[in-house]
Amino acid sequence: MSKLDRLDMKQLRVFQALIREENASKAANQLGLTQQAVSEHLKKLRDVFDDRLFVRKTNGFVPTPFAEELAVGVDRLLIDFNSLLSAKDFSPEKAKGTFVIAATDYAQQIILPSLIAKIRQQAPNLKLIIRDFELDKLHELMESGKVNLAVAFPDYIPESYKVVKLFEEHHVCVTSTHSSIAQLTPTLAEVAEFPTIIASPSRPNFKGSIDEWFSTFGLKRNVVVSAPCFSIVPMYLNTTDSIAFLPSRAIKGLDVVTIELEESPDSFDVIAAWHPRYNDDPLQKWLVSLLD
Repeated sequence: MSKLDRLDMKQLRVFQALIREENASKAANQLGLTQQAVSEHLKKLRDVFDDRLFVRKTNGFVPTPFAEELAVGVDRLLIDFNSLLSAKDFSPEKAKGTFVIAATDYAQQIILPSLIAKIRQQAPNLKLIIRDFELDKLHELMESGKVNLAVAFPDYIPESYKVVKLFEEHHVCVTSTHSSIAQLTPTLAEVAEFPTIIASPSRPNFKGSIDEWFSTFGLKRNVVVSAPCFSIVPMYLNTTDSIAFLPSRAIKGLDVVTIELEESPDSFDVIAAWHPRYNDDPLQKWLVSLLD
């Protein structure tokens, strides 16, 4: 028998579940199989592909390099088969499974609450996982199917990904209501000298997204605190005599004062992006349409 003759769809689904869960018990629960059945399918897969595919670790499995490479093709194949078997008209109320969204702290505050409300209303059987946006791991996560959609900023997204623009945003300079800075009308040079708090959700450092804009005026900011997310910055402003540049939609309802500037930072896009393999996936299309 050829290798193709020895493969069936259930084995590929077991392989996909093991790649995502890296644990036989969790994979079995996801597929509604016994752990023994998963082990038997894995044994057949190892024989077909002549590779261990997964190596045991303390709490499960680690995929081999070959398995990681194979996962991309298996995901694409299963999506194609699902498309063949699915009805032409996608019905959200019948949608099942799990959809994973990676989003920046900003997107989790501003975009996802209304999106989740729409999804829960129209597709009540669809489960959602919202995870923090991990810049260094994004491509790996999306290529392996562990993340279906990313909501972030264009600079964070690989050029080969499909992107839809959601809206334009801009930074505003803010400080706390009781800060001494709140009473001032500073020049841009003075703003650069003020103690500044930044949000650096992708990497813990003192580089902010508008440093380059300041540099066009020959200025360098006095960054004294780097926070891991936007939402915590107003709290830090409240306990320090400092400023921050935050997206305009992120400060609504907060107890902060906007500092008017003689020059304003350039606007930027907020986007949603996905791996090209999901271009024809009806669930993906529907969910992106909600963002539009």
